[in-house]
Amino acid sequence: MKEVLYTIPLNDAVNAGGECPFCNIEKDVERDLLDFVLGSGSSYMEADVRAVTDEEGFCRTHFEKMFRYGNTLGNGWILKTHYMKVNRELKDAFKKYAPGSKKGIFSKDREGNSVVSHIRKKGSSCYICKRYNETYERYLATFIHMYRKDPEFGQKIFEGKGFCLPHLADILEYADRNLNEKEKAEFFPKMFEMTERNMDRLFEDVSWLVEKFDYRNKDADWKNSRDAVQRGMQKLKGGSYD
Repeated sequence: MKEVLYTIPLNDAVNAGGECPFCNIEKDVERDLLDFVLGSGSSYMEADVRAVTDEEGFCRTHFEKMFRYGNTLGNGWILKTHYMKVNRELKDAFKKYAPGSKKGIFSKDREGNSVVSHIRKKGSSCYICKRYNETYERYLATFIHMYRKDPEFGQKIFEGKGFCLPHLADILEYADRNLNEKEKAEFFPKMFEMTERNMDRLFEDVSWLVEKFDYRNKDADWKNSRDAVQRGMQKLKGGSYD
Protein backbone atom coordinates (compact mmCIF):
# COMPACT_ATOMS: atom_id res chain seq x y z
CA MET A 1 0.00 0.00 0.00
CA LYS A 2 1.40 3.39 -0.96
CA GLU A 3 1.92 5.56 2.11
CA VAL A 4 -0.12 8.75 2.18
CA LEU A 5 0.07 11.63 4.61
CA TYR A 6 -2.34 10.40 7.27
CA THR A 7 -0.75 6.93 7.40
CA ILE A 8 2.80 8.13 7.99
CA PRO A 9 2.57 8.89 11.74
CA LEU A 10 0.72 5.63 12.39
CA ASN A 11 3.27 3.60 10.44
CA ASP A 12 6.09 5.37 12.28
CA ALA A 13 4.46 4.62 15.65
CA VAL A 14 4.02 0.93 14.78
CA ASN A 15 7.58 0.69 13.46
CA ALA A 16 8.94 2.23 16.68
CA GLY A 17 8.31 -1.12 18.34
CA GLY A 18 7.10 0.13 21.72
CA GLU A 19 4.44 -1.35 23.97
CA CYS A 20 1.68 0.71 22.36
CA PRO A 21 1.79 2.68 19.08
CA PHE A 22 -1.22 4.73 20.12
CA CYS A 23 0.56 5.88 23.28
CA ASN A 24 3.28 7.29 21.00
CA ILE A 25 0.64 8.97 18.85
CA GLU A 26 -1.07 10.38 21.93
CA LYS A 27 2.20 11.89 23.15
CA ASP A 28 3.00 13.40 19.73
CA VAL A 29 -0.48 14.83 19.14
CA GLU A 30 -0.63 16.28 22.63
CA ARG A 31 2.81 17.88 22.16
CA ASP A 32 1.66 19.39 18.86
CA LEU A 33 -1.44 20.82 20.55
CA LEU A 34 0.63 22.32 23.36
CA ASP A 35 2.93 23.83 20.73
CA PHE A 36 -0.08 25.30 18.97
CA VAL A 37 -1.49 26.79 22.16
CA LEU A 38 1.76 28.07 23.69
CA GLY A 39 4.51 27.75 21.08
CA SER A 40 6.47 30.27 19.05
CA GLY A 41 3.53 30.81 16.70
CA SER A 42 1.85 32.74 19.53
CA SER A 43 -1.60 31.31 18.85
CA TYR A 44 -2.60 32.52 22.32
CA MET A 45 -2.37 36.09 20.97
CA GLU A 46 -4.95 35.39 18.25
CA ALA A 47 -8.38 36.65 19.25
CA ASP A 48 -10.25 33.76 17.60
CA VAL A 49 -8.10 31.15 19.36
CA ARG A 50 -8.47 32.79 22.74
CA ALA A 51 -12.22 33.09 22.26
CA VAL A 52 -12.35 29.30 22.01
CA THR A 53 -9.90 28.61 24.86
CA ASP A 54 -11.80 31.09 27.03
CA GLU A 55 -15.00 29.17 26.36
CA GLU A 56 -13.66 25.62 26.64
CA GLY A 57 -10.91 26.09 29.21
CA PHE A 58 -8.48 23.30 30.09
CA CYS A 59 -8.62 20.24 32.31
CA ARG A 60 -6.39 19.81 35.35
CA THR A 61 -3.97 17.51 33.51
CA HIS A 62 -3.45 19.91 30.63
CA PHE A 63 -3.15 22.97 32.87
CA GLU A 64 -0.30 21.14 34.61
CA LYS A 65 1.33 20.30 31.27
CA MET A 66 0.87 23.88 30.07
CA PHE A 67 2.63 25.09 33.21
CA ARG A 68 5.52 22.68 32.63
CA TYR A 69 5.68 23.80 28.99
CA GLY A 70 7.36 26.93 30.28
CA ASN A 71 5.69 29.88 28.52
CA THR A 72 4.80 32.09 31.47
CA LEU A 73 3.55 35.01 29.37
CA GLY A 74 1.44 32.77 27.14
CA ASN A 75 -0.12 31.05 30.13
CA GLY A 76 -0.69 34.43 31.73
CA TRP A 77 -2.58 35.78 28.71
CA ILE A 78 -4.70 32.64 28.47
CA LEU A 79 -5.52 32.77 32.18
CA LYS A 80 -6.29 36.49 32.16
CA THR A 81 -9.07 36.36 29.58
CA HIS A 82 -10.29 32.93 30.71
CA TYR A 83 -10.65 34.27 34.26
CA MET A 84 -12.72 37.16 32.94
CA LYS A 85 -15.19 34.72 31.40
CA VAL A 86 -15.16 32.29 34.34
CA ASN A 87 -15.75 35.05 36.88
CA ARG A 88 -18.54 36.60 34.83
CA GLU A 89 -20.33 33.26 34.44
CA LEU A 90 -19.82 32.34 38.10
CA LYS A 91 -21.37 35.61 39.25
CA ASP A 92 -24.31 35.00 36.93
CA ALA A 93 -24.73 31.46 38.30
CA PHE A 94 -24.60 32.77 41.88
CA LYS A 95 -27.29 35.36 41.13
CA LYS A 96 -29.60 32.78 39.56
CA TYR A 97 -29.24 30.28 42.40
CA ALA A 98 -32.30 30.05 44.61
CA PRO A 99 -31.89 27.88 47.74
CA GLY A 100 -34.59 25.24 48.02
CA SER A 101 -35.76 25.63 44.43
CA LYS A 102 -33.98 22.44 43.36
CA LYS A 103 -33.13 19.18 45.05
CA GLY A 104 -30.10 19.23 47.29
CA ILE A 105 -26.48 18.79 46.34
CA PHE A 106 -26.44 15.10 47.37
CA SER A 107 -29.70 14.26 45.63
CA LYS A 108 -29.82 11.53 43.00
CA ASP A 109 -31.29 14.18 40.71
CA ARG A 110 -28.42 14.80 38.30
CA GLU A 111 -29.40 18.45 37.94
CA GLY A 112 -28.94 18.96 41.67
CA ASN A 113 -27.54 22.29 42.80
CA SER A 114 -27.42 24.67 39.81
CA VAL A 115 -24.10 26.21 40.86
CA VAL A 116 -22.51 22.80 41.37
CA SER A 117 -23.79 21.69 37.96
CA HIS A 118 -22.35 24.81 36.34
CA ILE A 119 -18.92 24.34 37.95
CA ARG A 120 -18.73 20.64 37.10
CA LYS A 121 -19.83 21.21 33.52
CA LYS A 122 -17.09 23.79 33.04
CA GLY A 123 -14.60 21.57 34.84
CA SER A 124 -15.15 18.75 32.36
CA SER A 125 -14.41 20.95 29.34
CA CYS A 126 -10.91 21.13 27.85
CA TYR A 127 -9.68 22.69 24.60
CA ILE A 128 -6.78 20.24 24.25
CA CYS A 129 -8.79 17.15 25.17
CA LYS A 130 -11.44 18.03 22.60
CA ARG A 131 -8.93 18.52 19.78
CA TYR A 132 -7.03 15.41 20.76
CA ASN A 133 -10.20 13.30 20.77
CA GLU A 134 -11.10 14.56 17.29
CA THR A 135 -7.63 13.66 16.01
CA TYR A 136 -7.62 10.32 17.83
CA GLU A 137 -10.88 9.32 16.13
CA ARG A 138 -9.22 9.93 12.76
CA TYR A 139 -6.27 7.75 13.77
CA LEU A 140 -8.63 4.92 14.69
CA ALA A 141 -10.25 5.27 11.28
CA THR A 142 -6.80 5.24 9.67
CA PHE A 143 -5.87 2.11 11.61
CA ILE A 144 -8.90 0.20 10.29
CA HIS A 145 -8.33 1.58 6.78
CA MET A 146 -4.71 0.40 6.78
CA TYR A 147 -5.67 -2.99 8.20
CA ARG A 148 -8.12 -3.47 5.35
CA LYS A 149 -5.86 -2.23 2.58
CA ASP A 150 -2.36 -3.27 3.61
CA PRO A 151 -1.69 -6.94 4.56
CA GLU A 152 1.85 -6.04 5.64
CA PHE A 153 0.46 -3.54 8.14
CA GLY A 154 -1.81 -6.18 9.63
CA GLN A 155 1.09 -8.60 9.86
CA LYS A 156 3.19 -6.03 11.72
CA ILE A 157 0.34 -5.47 14.16
CA PHE A 158 -0.31 -9.14 14.89
CA GLU A 159 3.39 -9.96 15.21
CA GLY A 160 4.19 -6.86 17.27
CA LYS A 161 4.09 -5.92 20.93
CA GLY A 162 0.43 -4.99 20.92
CA PHE A 163 -1.30 -2.09 22.64
CA CYS A 164 -1.95 -0.82 26.13
CA LEU A 165 -5.30 -2.03 27.43
CA PRO A 166 -7.11 1.35 27.21
CA HIS A 167 -6.12 1.85 23.57
CA LEU A 168 -6.84 -1.80 22.82
CA ALA A 169 -10.40 -1.31 24.08
CA ASP A 170 -10.83 1.71 21.79
CA ILE A 171 -9.50 -0.20 18.79
CA LEU A 172 -11.77 -3.18 19.44
CA GLU A 173 -14.79 -0.93 19.93
CA TYR A 174 -14.07 0.95 16.70
CA ALA A 175 -13.48 -2.32 14.82
CA ASP A 176 -16.75 -3.73 16.15
CA ARG A 177 -18.59 -0.75 14.66
CA ASN A 178 -16.78 -0.59 11.34
CA LEU A 179 -15.68 -4.07 10.24
CA ASN A 180 -18.08 -6.45 8.55
CA GLU A 181 -18.77 -9.87 10.05
CA LYS A 182 -16.23 -11.68 7.90
CA GLU A 183 -13.54 -9.16 8.82
CA LYS A 184 -14.41 -9.40 12.51
CA ALA A 185 -14.11 -13.19 12.41
CA GLU A 186 -10.49 -12.76 11.31
CA PHE A 187 -9.54 -9.60 13.19
CA PHE A 188 -10.69 -10.32 16.73
CA PRO A 189 -9.08 -13.77 17.25
CA LYS A 190 -5.76 -12.42 15.97
CA MET A 191 -5.98 -9.37 18.24
CA PHE A 192 -6.83 -11.57 21.23
CA GLU A 193 -3.95 -13.97 20.54
CA MET A 194 -1.51 -11.09 20.09
CA THR A 195 -2.70 -9.47 23.32
CA GLU A 196 -2.46 -12.67 25.37
CA ARG A 197 1.07 -13.29 24.08
CA ASN A 198 2.23 -9.81 25.01
CA MET A 199 0.51 -9.73 28.39
CA ASP A 200 2.30 -13.01 29.20
CA ARG A 201 5.56 -11.46 27.97
CA LEU A 202 5.14 -8.47 30.29
CA PHE A 203 4.32 -10.78 33.18
CA GLU A 204 7.53 -12.72 32.60
CA ASP A 205 9.59 -9.52 32.37
CA VAL A 206 8.13 -8.14 35.61
CA SER A 207 8.49 -11.49 37.36
CA TRP A 208 12.16 -11.75 36.40
CA LEU A 209 12.76 -8.19 37.58
CA VAL A 210 11.48 -9.22 41.00
CA GLU A 211 13.64 -12.36 40.97
CA LYS A 212 16.74 -10.30 40.15
CA PHE A 213 16.49 -8.73 43.61
CA ASP A 214 17.05 -12.16 45.14
CA TYR A 215 20.74 -12.34 46.12
CA ARG A 216 20.95 -15.72 44.44
CA ASN A 217 20.32 -14.05 41.07
CA LYS A 218 22.62 -11.06 41.51
CA ASP A 219 24.97 -12.28 38.77
CA ALA A 220 22.23 -13.49 36.44
CA ASP A 221 21.38 -11.70 33.19
CA TRP A 222 18.69 -9.02 33.48
CA LYS A 223 17.21 -10.32 30.22
CA ASN A 224 14.45 -7.84 29.20
CA SER A 225 13.52 -6.79 32.72
CA ARG A 226 15.47 -3.57 33.36
CA ASP A 227 12.58 -1.35 32.26
CA ALA A 228 9.82 -3.84 33.06
CA VAL A 229 8.12 -1.60 35.62
CA GLN A 230 7.47 1.33 33.27
CA ARG A 231 6.55 -0.98 30.38
CA GLY A 232 4.28 -2.98 32.63
CA MET A 233 2.53 0.13 33.88
CA GLN A 234 2.13 1.49 30.35
CA LYS A 235 0.67 -1.78 29.09
CA LEU A 236 -2.01 -1.74 31.79
CA LYS A 237 -2.97 1.95 31.77
CA GLY A 238 -1.28 3.65 28.83
CA GLY A 239 0.77 6.82 28.97
CA SER A 240 4.42 7.73 28.49
CA TYR A 241 7.28 6.82 30.83
CA ASP A 242 10.17 8.46 28.97
